[in-house]
Amino acid sequence: MTASPLTASSSFPPVKTWTWQGFSICYQQQGDTGIPVILVHGFGASWWHWRKNIPDLAQTCRVYAIDLIGFGGSAKPTPGELQPGKQIPYSFETWGRQIADFCREVVGTPAVFIGNSVGCIAAMQAAVYAPDLTMGVAMLNCSLRLLHDRKRSGLPWYRRFGAPLIQKLLAVQPVGKLFFQQLAKPKTVKKILLQAYAHPEAVTDELVDLLMAPAKDAGAVAVFVAFTAYSQGPLPEDLLPQLSCPAIFLWGTADPWEPVDLGRELANYPQVQKFIPLQGVGHCPQDEAPELVNPILQEWIEEIGVRSEE
Repeated sequence: MTASPLTASSSFPPVKTWTWQGFSICYQQQGDTGIPVILVHGFGASWWHWRKNIPDLAQTCRVYAIDLIGFGGSAKPTPGELQPGKQIPYSFETWGRQIADFCREVVGTPAVFIGNSVGCIAAMQAAVYAPDLTMGVAMLNCSLRLLHDRKRSGLPWYRRFGAPLIQKLLAVQPVGKLFFQQLAKPKTVKKILLQAYAHPEAVTDELVDLLMAPAKDAGAVAVFVAFTAYSQGPLPEDLLPQLSCPAIFLWGTADPWEPVDLGRELANYPQVQKFIPLQGVGHCPQDEAPELVNPILQEWIEEIGVRSEE
């Protein structure tokens, strides 16, 4: 398991582990009472990306922040590895099962799922798999999966044909490894974060370190290549109609990757109670603007608790 590089680690209790499908899964837990909440990170991140949210939410909730298999401190098996007798593909179906099983086996009661970016798709997939365990789903800048096979026809020609070509190149092991090595450098990671975050002061050395640490693990390259080649699986508009619980969207309006105008279209589904734009915030609102995000989530979770008691 990857040790955290963060000096702030003393403010959190030691991480816990849970064995799933024979693999070690890392998670953080805080709070002893209230509605359970499961926090699901985005691509390349870990539970540490919720470090600014866990203490606030834990004041009134039992908070669990999980590392999806392949990321953070969790195991990174080779894609398709048999263990035991089962394949472990890096897909939203896999992560949805992981979250649902975690809720059932570790949390033990229904919970609210909260995701960021691709973590929103994983959270919704878990809610579809386990409606009896899902009290609600909150999504922060949900991945629109614009490079999905079913969406490419609407892209400019250079993106429509360029993306599959790049995916095929990265699938060549030496090419993928070389690309990952160039990508997993502090200067490159910081440059990417400065694109995703509207407030550059939020892109700290600590943030760069926490995203880079798992990249040194064996298997990290294979996970990266597997996910960059993944253009199938569910879209948010596939999963939303299947939800049997209330949903809410928070969306940083300055997100360069997931345009807020396209995100607003997801608010048309009857399961969505609220769509809250966060003005001038980028792709990761929970980390860039926790002072906005935390109160909204706390209020909504409280509303869910009141309704569940009626």
